[in-house]
Amino acid sequence: MDQDDPTTEALNSTEKKDARRREAPSAAVVYEAIRREAESELNRPLVALAWSALAAGLSMGFSLIAQALLYSYTPEAPWRPIISSFGYSIGFLFVILGRQQLFTENTLTPVLEVLRVRNLPTVSGTLKLWAVVLCFNILGTAIFAAALSWFDVLDPKIDDALEAIAAREYGHGFGSMFVRAIFAGWLVALMLWLLPFAESARVVVIILVTYVIGLAHFPHIIAGSVAALYGVFHGSYGIWEFLFQFFTPTLLGNMVGGVMMVAAVNYAQVAYSTPEE
Repeated sequence: MDQDDPTTEALNSTEKKDARRREAPSAAVVYEAIRREAESELNRPLVALAWSALAAGLSMGFSLIAQALLYSYTPEAPWRPIISSFGYSIGFLFVILGRQQLFTENTLTPVLEVLRVRNLPTVSGTLKLWAVVLCFNILGTAIFAAALSWFDVLDPKIDDALEAIAAREYGHGFGSMFVRAIFAGWLVALMLWLLPFAESARVVVIILVTYVIGLAHFPHIIAGSVAALYGVFHGSYGIWEFLFQFFTPTLLGNMVGGVMMVAAVNYAQVAYSTPEE
């Protein structure tokens, strides 16, 4: 066989190692990297998770500010959303690169561990993780939205842009919001699947994926809550509209998209692979 492949024969051991290093990692390797990270998250103290989640909720507020600034300083034209949607990526960059706890990011990956061990303590730990992170994410977004609404944080001329962005979070019925939120959860979880071996391209991956979510107006439970709660604190919408028109369908859709479309499907891809693959 070696005689039939002179190119391989010509490589020395160092070159062969370099070639192996440049191979794309298998699905099993990517899965294991994400699973180990999820395992470490499940073992973190709840207090540490809470503070990290609060920081993430606050950081996501800068997505709203960046979008509003780009929207406000861009001429009114059909291509305006193409520019302003880049602002949506800012909060995700702060959260993911800063290793803060975001409900649709680190909290969906423990499902891989649940599927692997299938015992009650792991399920219980995952539910506690979800509850703590979601509550403190929303608390962070509420603090940020209240500050924008009640204090002169930005130039008053930006208010119209903030109102326009907030209105988009209430622009669809329950069923439509739920289905659109599935795509947001799906994309975020796919992004997580790409990040472990993206290396120097991590920033590009985060920007591209979250830009698509922002441009398509797929609702995201944390990023969208900043804008939706801004509308509540500003008096344009009521708390019940927030809870039942935005929060509930978006939360359910994000979870379905993240858990079922990626965690379960990618787990199955690895679990049912043959050794030869």
